Amino acid sequence: HNGVLGWPRIPKMLRLLGGLAALWLAWLAVAQARVIGVPFLLSVLLLVWMADIFAYFAGRTFGGRFSKGKLAPSISPGKSWEGVWGGMAGVVLLSLAWVALGGLSTAGSISGAGFLAGQTLYSGLSQRHGIAIMLLAVVFLAAMSVVGDLVESLVKRSAGVKDSSGLLPGHGGVLDRIDALLPTLPLAMMLATL
Repeated sequence: HNGVLGWPRIPKMLRLLGGLAALWLAWLAVAQARVIGVPFLLSVLLLVWMADIFAYFAGRTFGGRFSKGKLAPSISPGKSWEGVWGGMAGVVLLSLAWVALGGLSTAGSISGAGFLAGQTLYSGLSQRHGIAIMLLAVVFLAAMSVVGDLVESLVKRSAGVKDSSGLLPGHGGVLDRIDALLPTLPLAMMLATL
C-alpha cells in the first residue's frame, strides 16, 4: 500500500532513526547557517515561509482548476498541484526581488537595506552560478519544503493525530511549524557550498 497505509510497514526503528537524522541534519544546518550569517539563515526561512504562503493562496484560489487531482489526497487532502506551483512562483519572485534589492542597496540606492546584500542563499547562488541556476535551486527547495510538509502529515495521519503537539495551540505543534524546514535547510546549506 502507498501513503498512510504504507508507513507502518517501515520498521519502527528505521522510522525513528530517519526522524532523528532529519532533526539532527536540520540542527546542524541551523548552526552552520548562523556561522555564514543571519542574512543567510533569514533568506532560507523566508524561502520556506514564502513557498507556504503562496501555496496556500494559490491553492485556495486555483485549487483543482488546472489539475485533475489533489497532490497527495491520502496524506494531505487539502494540498493541490496549483498550490505547489504557486509556492514555486512565490520563491522565484522572492529570490529575484532579493537579488535586485540587494544590488540596489549595495549601490546605495536603498538606504538601510544593507542586510539584503549580505551573504544570502540568493546572492550566493546568483553570484557564483548565475540567475538561472539560482532560480532552479529555489524552485527545487520549494519542492523539498512540500516534501517535508507531506512527510510530517504522513507521520501524523498514520498515528491518527491532527497536530504534532499541543504546545502551540492553533498552529498544530512545533513540528508542524518546522516540517518544511527539515529537508530544506540542510539542502540549502549543501547548495551554498557548491
